[in-house]
This record gives sequence, structure tokens and C-alpha cells, in this order.
Amino acid sequence: MFSLGGQSDKAIIEYAVQFDPVFDEIAYQGVPDIRVIVYRGVPAMAMLRLPTRASDGKANLHRGGVGVGIDLATGTTLAGIQNNRYIENHPETGHLLRDRQIPHWQTILEMATKLGDKTEFGYLGVDIVLDQERGPLLLEINARPGLSIQIANREGLIRRLEAIDDALPKLLGVQEKIVFAQEAFAVETRSHLAHSAQPALESYPNS
Repeated sequence: MFSLGGQSDKAIIEYAVQFDPVFDEIAYQGVPDIRVIVYRGVPAMAMLRLPTRASDGKANLHRGGVGVGIDLATGTTLAGIQNNRYIENHPETGHLLRDRQIPHWQTILEMATKLGDKTEFGYLGVDIVLDQERGPLLLEINARPGLSIQIANREGLIRRLEAIDDALPKLLGVQEKIVFAQEAFAVETRSHLAHSAQPALESYPNS
């Protein structure tokens, strides 16, 4: 009935994700996802992307979604950004963005790191959603992920990428790469306690 010219056709039936309610307090209608930047097979930075009313339920930051930095070492959230301004609470729900534990954090890092090893991209963004029954699922891989993740984490990427370049010859496997990233890029909690909502600097590093 649906094939053109009477030719036989094929259909792809895709699993419908049963989204984990863990982010219900800090998401508006849509689907949150976790982005991990992977450089030369090593996790470099991560953030949680949250939908808002302004973004029409999408998690895209350029449409008004909220980006929340994540401490690679612990999988806990930091403060967020919306439209390049720092925020502490979700604009619709009012709930605090900081200090939320990302479930299955080590599994998420393993997935991202393995994908970085198996693809030919030296720099990529791995987007992952959380399913209530199956845990972390790959949403997509981005060859040119946006750089707003730096603002969400209040740190430029270049220092981390240079550290990965220096350490890479000694990192022999997935677990070694993850351990290195978690030790080298751990966030010191005390450095974030004094921050309040404020404009993001226009001169923030772009690479």
C-alpha cells in the first residue's frame, strides 16, 4: 500500500525509549540527554542538556535549552547555562540544577570512550539518553558538536585536549583512558560554591 510503483518495501521498527524519570524535576516536557565530548578516544568534557519552554521541549542549547556541566570524576552536575547566561535553577520547574547524580555514570563514560576508539573521528560528541529499563542508550554521534559545553563547565577545552595529547601514548585501553580523564579533569567542589547566576563572558575560549 505504501510502496511506490508496486515495488516491495521494507520498514524499520525502532525501540521506543521509556525515558528515565530521574530528570523530571529539571526538564520541561521534552527529552534530556547527556553529551560527552571524546577527543582521540578519551572523554574530555560532559554536560546534561535539558529541554525548556523556550526550546519547545527540545534539548538544543541554541534554541533556548539548558546546558548543565558535569564533573567527569563523579558524574554530578554543576551549575547551568541558558542563552549563554549562568543559572542555578531550571527556568520552568524552579528546581536546583547542581549536585544531581547522573545514573550509570561509569557505563556512560565507557560507551562514549568505546565509540571514540571505534570511529575515525578525532573529536566527537556522543549523545546518550537514559531508558528506565535498559539504562544508557546511544542517541547519536556528532562530528561537529557545539562549543557551549565549555561555558556550562566554566572551563575551556584547550587545556584538557593538550593534556590528553601528552598522556595518550601511555593510555593503552578504555579503562585507562577513563581513569586518566576522571583524575585529570576532576572538578574541585569548593571552586563552584561561590558562583551565582551571572552573565557568561563573551571572551570565553572557543577551542
